[in-house]
Amino acid sequence: MQQRTLGTSDIEVSELALGTMTYGEKNSERQSHKLLDIAFECGINFIDTAEMYPVPPRAESAGRSESIIGSWLKKRAKRDELVLATKATGPGVHVAHIRNAKLDFEHSSLEQAIDASLRRLGTDYIDLYLLHWPERATNFFGQLGYKPAQREEQSTVERTLIGLDSAVRSGKIRAVGLSNETPWGLMSFINCTRRLNLAPIVAIQNPYNLLNRSFEVGLAEVSDRENTSLLAYSPLAFGTLTGKYAKSPHDPDARLNRYSRFLRYTNDNGIAATAKYLELARQSGVDPTHMAISFILTRRYVSSVLLGATTEEQLRHNLQSTEISLSKQQLKAIDKIHTQIPNPCP
Repeated sequence: MQQRTLGTSDIEVSELALGTMTYGEKNSERQSHKLLDIAFECGINFIDTAEMYPVPPRAESAGRSESIIGSWLKKRAKRDELVLATKATGPGVHVAHIRNAKLDFEHSSLEQAIDASLRRLGTDYIDLYLLHWPERATNFFGQLGYKPAQREEQSTVERTLIGLDSAVRSGKIRAVGLSNETPWGLMSFINCTRRLNLAPIVAIQNPYNLLNRSFEVGLAEVSDRENTSLLAYSPLAFGTLTGKYAKSPHDPDARLNRYSRFLRYTNDNGIAATAKYLELARQSGVDPTHMAISFILTRRYVSSVLLGATTEEQLRHNLQSTEISLSKQQLKAIDKIHTQIPNPCP
């Protein structure tokens, strides 16, 4: 497993990372520990979680994913060999149970969130701390049609970054990142860190896959020129790019069949584009899962691809993606499909 540098930091992360948003919901503690064991043994050193996980977010399970990672760390005692990332929840009705609904990014709120994550993870530092989604009104999670807020109270970028910089100086976190951000948001944070000489933004965690390459419109240039690494989540578009939903009958335990909220990649254009990518993989003699992940790894602004495997078989299969390299012809064929059906599921 190759490693890549995280932005301007000195943190080295494996090119594949392990996402944990199912830990404590679909995956039990025992199952989660097994997945963590496999990932670590196969060279993954980067584990991603969030204070609101598992998903779907519920009051009775909030923070459970971090706690499961914490119990695994206690058993394995390999903290210094790992890079841990977690995230501060942004505002929203569906997460009002977290931190008593005080979901702003003021210094005191972030301090509370960081301390609680540290307790659950059973560690005294977090390697990468991210804001899970913007506090302000903007587009994320597939929302289209920007609508300016009529009235809006939010923490300023400056106050938020001063709070995060304080956590870096105290040793509670090593580096700062953003998630589900826009080009305006990313540059606003970057410019503020430079102006005030604060801890830099070293990474952005956004969706990026064959059905959603919207990161390339604006954000990719910022990421590349400003050396702010992309941590690509949803690389398999909720599993649609594996081809498992093209099969009949569908697996009733699969994510799209269990939760109605995960419908982002199943509109008509998304289904049509998926069919083309699956056919390209078949013609090329490449597994569609490996093709989808390998494509992302060709982008030089990507530091790591987040895998959300829920079974040992899935995880081991996904890990094999690093063993292939797509040819120029295959990449051109992918771009041809993208030109025909661009960003069907932004």
